[in-house]
Amino acid sequence: MSEQPPVDRAAIAADLERARRVLHELLDAASSVELSRRSSGTRWTNEQLLFHMVFGYMVVRRLLLLMRMFARLPEGASRRFAHALDAATPVFDEVNYRGSALAARVYNRRRMGRHFDRLIASLQHSLARETDANLHRGMHFPVRWDPFFDDYMTAEQLYRYPGLHFDFHRHQLTLD
Repeated sequence: MSEQPPVDRAAIAADLERARRVLHELLDAASSVELSRRSSGTRWTNEQLLFHMVFGYMVVRRLLLLMRMFARLPEGASRRFAHALDAATPVFDEVNYRGSALAARVYNRRRMGRHFDRLIASLQHSLARETDANLHRGMHFPVRWDPFFDDYMTAEQLYRYPGLHFDFHRHQLTLD
């Protein structure tokens, strides 16, 4: 087995911090009217889409736990799990939409920023504790669930995923 290159934790940490800063800028600049406006290319309002962007980071925390479990099992286990999840894509899409729409009522503009601060701090702490060996372990993912999921992803790729998701949806916001 060839030795893997070291993971650039500083780049991942900087991207986590960038997203934290950008979310606060978006929340601080947006009016109530802008937040209630429909986003572009989604069924969500801007406020709901902002929560969905935060939710991408929430999901990573849970996926890291799942990945640690599957990384220790035979590869076929995560492959079968990913295929089962792919088969449930229509259900996932509806739950994803409705969940973000409802959750934005709780994690609204007043609470979203503080929650995101804690979430980013948690991911930063987790990233700092990871060994390179753990960051190179991975599992299969349901590729139909998100365009940024690859068939097989390492923990390093998973830490980078929410920034891609965040930036993609940021362009769908219709804030002035």
